[in-house]
Amino acid sequence: MHTNRLEAIGLTHTYGQGNAAAPALADVSLTIGADGPEAVAIMGPSGSGKSTLLHVLAGIVAPASGRVAWRGRDLASMRDGERTKLRRSDFGFVFQSGQLLPELPAIENVALPLMLGGTARTGAEAAAGTLLHRLGLGEMLGRRPGELSGGQAQRVAIARALVGSPGIVFADEPTGALDRSTGDAVMSLLIGATLGHGASLVVVTHDPEIAAMCSRVVRLQDGRIVSDERRSDERADAVPATAHAAPSGAAPVGTAPSYALPGTASAPMPLPQHPSYGAARSEAHVPNPLRDAVQQSWIEASR
Repeated sequence: MHTNRLEAIGLTHTYGQGNAAAPALADVSLTIGADGPEAVAIMGPSGSGKSTLLHVLAGIVAPASGRVAWRGRDLASMRDGERTKLRRSDFGFVFQSGQLLPELPAIENVALPLMLGGTARTGAEAAAGTLLHRLGLGEMLGRRPGELSGGQAQRVAIARALVGSPGIVFADEPTGALDRSTGDAVMSLLIGATLGHGASLVVVTHDPEIAAMCSRVVRLQDGRIVSDERRSDERADAVPATAHAAPSGAAPVGTAPSYALPGTASAPMPLPQHPSYGAARSEAHVPNPLRDAVQQSWIEASR
């Protein structure tokens, strides 16, 4: 059994009550990463339950029934603080619009999760810089999000998701705000870098071309899994070589990098106080339980 295994069994969830009750998940079971890292796309029409499934798998929303186990441990058995820590250490997240902190340069945005976890600034920035170089952003370490293109900003977000060496990365429409060409390049990089780090990827998307880049596609309808397809070797050969290639200027991402960190602090290093820590930026007024829970975990860690 692979270590980074996420297992969901008999998940059900309902929004609303009484006559207004609407089933979001109905007896959903699936296992991710059972035989090693994999890229899984979750597809379905609006209201099919795909976002709810992502939230439940990440431990943001508790299912009405059923269980989710990470590395053999039921998420429901964990205290709130343990699940919060899990979202900083074992789980990585990539959102549609990146959710980078606008006041911080790229290297500090990527280093932030490590610093919140107790890594000294020098060590955190060394790891962040190494990863950004691998993702083709070595010349942009000091640029703030407003000085980056949409595709560059998403590459920074990918680096931030991977810098803590998570076992699984959850991506919620990561290319939804990008044009086709940029979106395809970002998705190719996301898959290659995540699998190269030994982690699985779970991505919610409505785009069949994005889903086709993944090794597995799970389709939902009315809260139920209606198909779960794994791409055969023959079909995998048909995917363009760029699907798992690094962008121009980036180092290969086929193997996990080894970081030489100068050391860690015994306690979290004080961070510069920015009013936007934990604040959603471009989607500030759009409810997003997954994004809000991740941001809350960062806020709690910085206290």
